Amino acid sequence: MAPPRVTAARRWLVAALLGAGLAVVAPGALAQDEYRFDVSEFEKKAFEFSGYTELRAEHFRLQPGAALYQLNLFDQPRRTGLDRFSAAAEFSGIYRRGIATFQATAHADAQHDALDSDRSLRLYEGYLTLEPATGTRLEAGKRALRWGKGYAWNPVGFVERPKDPNDPELSREGFVMLAGSVVRSFDGPLQNASVTAALVPTGPHLNKDFGSGSHLNPAVKLSVLYRDTDVDFVALGQGARSARYGVDFSRNFGTNLEVHGEWARIRNNRRALFNPAGPPAMSTAHATSYLLGLRYLTQNDTTWIAEYYRNGTGYGSQEMRDWFTAAHSASAQYEATGDAAALARARTVQGSYARPNSMSRYLYLRASQKEPFDILYLTPSVTAIVNLSDRSYSLAPELLYTGFANVELRARFFFIHGGRLSEFGEKQNSRRLELRARLSF
Repeated sequence: MAPPRVTAARRWLVAALLGAGLAVVAPGALAQDEYRFDVSEFEKKAFEFSGYTELRAEHFRLQPGAALYQLNLFDQPRRTGLDRFSAAAEFSGIYRRGIATFQATAHADAQHDALDSDRSLRLYEGYLTLEPATGTRLEAGKRALRWGKGYAWNPVGFVERPKDPNDPELSREGFVMLAGSVVRSFDGPLQNASVTAALVPTGPHLNKDFGSGSHLNPAVKLSVLYRDTDVDFVALGQGARSARYGVDFSRNFGTNLEVHGEWARIRNNRRALFNPAGPPAMSTAHATSYLLGLRYLTQNDTTWIAEYYRNGTGYGSQEMRDWFTAAHSASAQYEATGDAAALARARTVQGSYARPNSMSRYLYLRASQKEPFDILYLTPSVTAIVNLSDRSYSLAPELLYTGFANVELRARFFFIHGGRLSEFGEKQNSRRLELRARLSF
């Protein structure tokens, strides 16, 4: 989202107000003590450290009759509820010396429930930045780039891991890359322009999550700020992922309304298609994805976010219905005969069919109210994600309380609804209650 621009008139107004304020307070201040200006208070520190620790408790109401329950828990005792407890910690550090800056973020988490226990420690970012001249940067290491203007989705996020629409502001793991950028400012309608280029190499032991094969995977982004509109032109060359290109924009209309959008063209996109008789079939075709959204702040501090997302790489309604039907048939066969072969075939494409928002048309709506009824530090909100293709949806009311220093307390309840053979209707759970406490430092 592009920040509101400060006009020349506003700058003069701010300067005049500051001058008037100094004229009022300066005599009294000078009468008490000599005024001193400490430049060190405004200098960047050589080392900075921040992070958070978090505890989370979740209760799931499971759906034994749903396709994903049958695929994942077919060999487990039947259950209708599941409790999960999680802990997480994230630490970030920045060290500056001369033209060099090193930044790193590490993330650790552990979770336990009646079915499984898991823990992990990952380096989300760890990279060196050199700034030999103002507006010129070189970066090397593990970096999480943020391309795109969308809040819940980013069709032009070609060199990053996808967001979780239920938690789009969470930090994400980056990729090892070599990148550089040049920024230039101008007088006139074109206020600034920048070019960012990156290489995201893949190999047997490097960026395996990005794609297979040994490739350099060049990517480039050209950004311009023209009047009150941010525009980015992005492209990713052929390599571990198919070639793709796109454009995004963000425009502020006054201080309360922002409109944004993204458009992406993916060449030779490959999709895994379920084959009930054997290994998955692969489909290759060009695809177009796009997003259009807005963010609006009302006079009483209610923030509205709305986005329409067209996922050109997603599955159609009939394709999903066929897979869900096959999963139900495979489950019935297993219960009758004990033969899990059909379930195994259905599970081979689960990573594609059951990934978040794997179909083609979605609507995202979020409303949050700051301190309603003058209840300090409380922010209630509600988020809806609607699959427009099959009319299933997820609805999540939320309460966030920040009344304790550096502490966030959050409660969310997910209501997941849909008909038989619909995306949300065939989820493993139909309800989820989440309680989270986070301490930041």
